[in-house]
Amino acid sequence: MSESIFIGLGAPEKDGGIAQMLNLRRANRHGLIAGATGTGKTVTLQTMAEGFSARGVPVFLADVKGDLSGIAMAGSPTAKNADALVARAKAIGVSDYSYADNPAIFWDLYGQQGHPIRTTVSEMGPLLLARLMGLNDTQEGVLSIAFKYADEEGLLLLDLGDLQAMLAHCADNASDLTTRYGNVSKASVGAIQRQLLQLDSQGGDHFFGEPALDIHDMLQVDEKGRGYINILAADRLMQSPKLYATFLLWLLSELFETLPEVGDPDKPKLVFFFDEAHLLFEDAPKALIDKIEQVVRLIRSKGVGVYFVTQNPIDVPEDVAGQLGNRVQHALRAFTPRDQKAVKAAGETFRINPDLDVETAITEMKVGEALVSLLQEDGAPGIVQRTLIAPPRSRLAPIDPKERAIIQSTSPYAGKYDDAVNRESAEEILAARAEAAAAAAQAQKAEAEAEKAAAAQARLEAKQREAELKRQAREAARPSNFDRAVQSATRSAASSVGRQVANELGRAVFGGSSRRKASGGIAGRLVRGLLGGLFK
Repeated sequence: MSESIFIGLGAPEKDGGIAQMLNLRRANRHGLIAGATGTGKTVTLQTMAEGFSARGVPVFLADVKGDLSGIAMAGSPTAKNADALVARAKAIGVSDYSYADNPAIFWDLYGQQGHPIRTTVSEMGPLLLARLMGLNDTQEGVLSIAFKYADEEGLLLLDLGDLQAMLAHCADNASDLTTRYGNVSKASVGAIQRQLLQLDSQGGDHFFGEPALDIHDMLQVDEKGRGYINILAADRLMQSPKLYATFLLWLLSELFETLPEVGDPDKPKLVFFFDEAHLLFEDAPKALIDKIEQVVRLIRSKGVGVYFVTQNPIDVPEDVAGQLGNRVQHALRAFTPRDQKAVKAAGETFRINPDLDVETAITEMKVGEALVSLLQEDGAPGIVQRTLIAPPRSRLAPIDPKERAIIQSTSPYAGKYDDAVNRESAEEILAARAEAAAAAAQAQKAEAEAEKAAAAQARLEAKQREAELKRQAREAARPSNFDRAVQSATRSAASSVGRQVANELGRAVFGGSSRRKASGGIAGRLVRGLLGGLFK
């Protein structure tokens, strides 16, 4: 006989009641806790979490309203609800009821009320990021190309800065990427970048980075063998429902990819409680719902149980709801047509009890009562019973900041996740490449300008050499002062000789009489003119 967790006493008016026991071998078949606000869902969740922890099963639960932190502290007989708890324990036959604390570790995506939970952009992947940012199919395709390109280039995508830098790089190289992967438009890149800015403003910058969460740190037990209860402070996170839903789905996906197959172990390796579960499915595309359904269906074989906590059972899609074998249904109010539909749907999901009008009971139950159907040892669902839920042993109120600080200081992970690490990744590498490219371009430009200046200087020097050669040639062609003196003397001598010769020729021709002197003078000038040309 496997171990079980006592959930409550069913049909107490008959034969002392029927104990409703959650069989640990069937606890990884998942479950649902549903009911209107104020009907006791939180008490049921706390009772079940305590039972798992006491039997060495680690638990993860999201503290949406901030009232689950009290599970780390023992209840008190002076608390305002102490008498009611003791009375309930007595009514259902719990004779050993006493107050007890539970080992707890506090987590917070924003790092304010617990250890920060971080993951890298690469680990999140394009599908969940696209869901988180509400991208259309075209934009999701461009985001996938950016991831693919980063992987091929060996660029780590750790935080949002890395993804922004990668997208900018893709936009700058859109033409090259389009021929390799498909169309990458700058308009789509711009739309993704705007969504990243919105995600950053919602606190996404706290979630993405390092050190990333080691999923095995949520699977630990304390020195007494009790499973740690991992409490996520989700009150602020609820203001960003897309981030909340995507984070939870990422956590399940990480568990599925990390943990080995174990089939149906004697007890789960981890149990999840997802409060406000409707946020996982609200406005989610069918592809994402299919992903959730796949993870929920398959993660059972990894020894992980998933329990959805929601106000209305029809908030959970049918394909997912069909995987939930353990059910606790608190009261619903059939005030609206949707409420009436939920009542009818809830009644149809239970194994029929001929002695119980389920639909009527759902609307009549008091706070702390629930319709319970749990899987039996053989895997068959138990007959639904109207049940008084067992009271928790821990505090039914939040702890104060001082108590939280003390618990944090003794956490086994104190100091491991508290300080962010920013190692070299895509943003730094791309910035370095851009800087190197700019420096290379500047050097190339300077080299080109230097070559241009050198060419201009060479042309100038060539012109100067050419002018000098021409000047030297002219100088060489022009006679020197001595040459000019010789030439002048030669011409003068030649002129004198010429005149003398001419006169002699004139006298010879015309005679020497005085009467012919005039004629001889004329003839002499003629002869000198002719001879002068010869002596020039």
